[in-house]
Amino acid sequence: MLGFFWALIVGFIVGTIAKFVMPGRDPGGFLVTILLGIAGSEVATFLGRALGWYRGGQSARFIGSIVGAVIVLAVYRYFIRNRGSVDGPGTGGPRLT
Repeated sequence: MLGFFWALIVGFIVGTIAKFVMPGRDPGGFLVTILLGIAGSEVATFLGRALGWYRGGQSARFIGSIVGAVIVLAVYRYFIRNRGSVDGPGTGGPRLT
């Protein structure tokens, strides 16, 4: 049970730092920030294991979790930015012609 609360606290701190590193308008408050931090930790763990930085039982550390949360936030912003266009996804960005 203590591990669950620790994950919430660390998730909030990591999510807050990720939002500070990538300033901008993001929906959500406390809960979304916690979920961003937890998702960032999971992304960092997955990428670290795929690249051979972490072994099977290891998880991402604090800095890796922040990097993972920034990646999750960047992907989220990319899809949200392109979601509102009338012509379909991918038309909201710059044109490469």
